[in-house]
Amino acid sequence: MNAPIRVLIVDDHAMLRAGFRTILDLQPDISVVGEASTGAEAVTLAGSLLPDVITMDVQMPDMDGIAATRMIRADERIRASIAIVTTFDRDDYLFDALDAGASGFLLKNAGPEELVAAVRALAAGDGMLAPEVTRRVLQRFAAASASAVVPSAEAAASRTAVVTTGSVALPSADLPEPLTDREGEVLRLVAEAWSNAEIAAELFIGEATVKTHVSRILQKLGARDRVQAVVLAHRLGLA
Repeated sequence: MNAPIRVLIVDDHAMLRAGFRTILDLQPDISVVGEASTGAEAVTLAGSLLPDVITMDVQMPDMDGIAATRMIRADERIRASIAIVTTFDRDDYLFDALDAGASGFLLKNAGPEELVAAVRALAAGDGMLAPEVTRRVLQRFAAASASAVVPSAEAAASRTAVVTTGSVALPSADLPEPLTDREGEVLRLVAEAWSNAEIAAELFIGEATVKTHVSRILQKLGARDRVQAVVLAHRLGLA
């Protein structure tokens, strides 16, 4: 058996930490290894426990979750993926968190199954954004780039093919190692929050092949996970 996913829960409310622990510890593949009630405590425990995933509150005494995320990301020993979990559905939190190095963003009103799915996705290096958050990320980058695609709410919800693969020239020659045409197609679909299974079906290739393409894309972009790859792709005009 694989080792369980080690999770550090960070929130200044003891009842919420207890609720998260109960939900996560019920999963046979997840183990909560620690809890922190402040950003500073989160930084210390992240360095000593070296968890796989951190669920991070935003507003906390001593140090907020955004600052704590930035400090944790600066420590090369800590490989944990960080999910920002907050009641505040605000764009400044969202983009500050992504800039600080967070790999996911969930609202505290998400259901238990969404929390569990997020932890598993982050541990697998996939990144996790709530659907409504994904749409805002795409819309923000689309507003800044004429080449980006702005999906309608209906299209984003149904995962219809809002990306026309091959329709936009990728300036991948600017990368140390350019993306291939197929990698460009996969990246565009990743940027629309498509899963590996959905990409495989759309491009008529195996899911294992999609995983290989995604790994190569992350390597070429120097991205930590899929969320960071999407952000970098839009900033570079690759999606």
